[in-house]
Amino acid sequence: MKTDMQKYRKVSVIGAARSGVAAAKLFKKNGFDVFLSDSTAAEKIDAKFVSEIKTAEIEHEFGGHSERVYECDLMIVSPGVPQKSKVIQTALKREIEVISEVEAASWFSKGRVIAVTGTNGKTTTTTLIGEIFKDAGFNTFVCGNIGTAFSEIADKTNDDSIVVLETSSFQLDNIKNFKPFVSVMLNITPDHLDRYDTFDDYAVSKMKISGNQDSGDHFVFNFDDELIRKSVQMNVKAKHSAFSLSSEIKKKYETGAYVDNYDLIYFYYMGEENVIDTQKLIIKGQHNVYNTMASVISAKIFGIQKEYIKKTVENFKGVEHRLEFVRDINGIKFYNDSKATNVNSVWYALQGFNEKLILILGGKDKGNDYSQIEKEVKEHVKHIVAIGESKQKVYNYFKDIVPTTIAGSMEDAVNKAAANARRSEIVLLSPACASFDMFDNYEHRGSEFKKIVNSL
Repeated sequence: MKTDMQKYRKVSVIGAARSGVAAAKLFKKNGFDVFLSDSTAAEKIDAKFVSEIKTAEIEHEFGGHSERVYECDLMIVSPGVPQKSKVIQTALKREIEVISEVEAASWFSKGRVIAVTGTNGKTTTTTLIGEIFKDAGFNTFVCGNIGTAFSEIADKTNDDSIVVLETSSFQLDNIKNFKPFVSVMLNITPDHLDRYDTFDDYAVSKMKISGNQDSGDHFVFNFDDELIRKSVQMNVKAKHSAFSLSSEIKKKYETGAYVDNYDLIYFYYMGEENVIDTQKLIIKGQHNVYNTMASVISAKIFGIQKEYIKKTVENFKGVEHRLEFVRDINGIKFYNDSKATNVNSVWYALQGFNEKLILILGGKDKGNDYSQIEKEVKEHVKHIVAIGESKQKVYNYFKDIVPTTIAGSMEDAVNKAAANARRSEIVLLSPACASFDMFDNYEHRGSEFKKIVNSL
């Protein structure tokens, strides 16, 4: 444990989903008086989580936050609970300490943490780093925003463990002492503007990943991202390792990675080595070259040999719901990119294809500015099918740029997209929006898309 926990005996946990339930179970197991509260009605909470809460004999309430929730020394909030929510603001006014689930779990974790954040590429990079470390024989846990909560594995770690942790801005908002040994910053582009007042506020949340690091830690970052580059110069105390598509990076930093005529080169104070030909990557697109460079640097910090890295990277097929090939029907290929929940992510997806695309776009809008992908849509997209809560906004923006159709459901969208596609073309679900207007989460959305495609 990395903080004095004796002063916290009564703990309230806000949110009865994956992270909140895991945190409640972790603290209950370790002897704390735990109360869990969720504003969602009981019948709308996942039965799996309700069962876990009852089995662990955790006191709880659903359908609202009573006064009981403030009878605590510490409040742990799930990432799905907005910072501006009444329950958090009331707790802060009453001078109750509020922390995120990631912070809470870190108190119990003994392993060294590699924390990965960025607007796009977090899941792919986290997964790839985890695979490299596993293949190299490390006792590795992959968790966080990726699917397994940090709290689920925190007290299973030991001094030899490596925790590869995907962290969102929501999970970083309420950290206090969280201090990863390696933090990875992939990119910062506009997103979640429904949760933050300004883009600057969102960027500040992202940069918190390095806030507690010191000269004994490592900060791995994308030098080609101007905002990150400026923030690093001002705020980061950890050792800097940069990655870039240009070899000019060698003139500025002692360690890092760059691409030279498709070859991914890792460099350090003693020299450099050619790690992999990026043309051999199964995961396509320039964004995945960046993700791979970040993964290579993270592995080299721990002294993992090139042979292990090269073998793992060359065989890595990516993650579900991220530019995932689903099926070929009469020469028409269907791809699931449900994890593309912001405009910049769609920009990367469109860059990854040479074929003409029929793009399924829309969902719960987060303040999207579609001008960011207008050029790429003109170049790559033959037809747009607009879906979800934002379908009218999508239609109004793109109808005079490319042929655009509105669909009433995912099944309707897939059928309309397929009807507009021809041999050697691509049907791509890459929504640029959150999924909560029609689905439980982006996984549910992607799974429904795949189910419909496989039934065609």
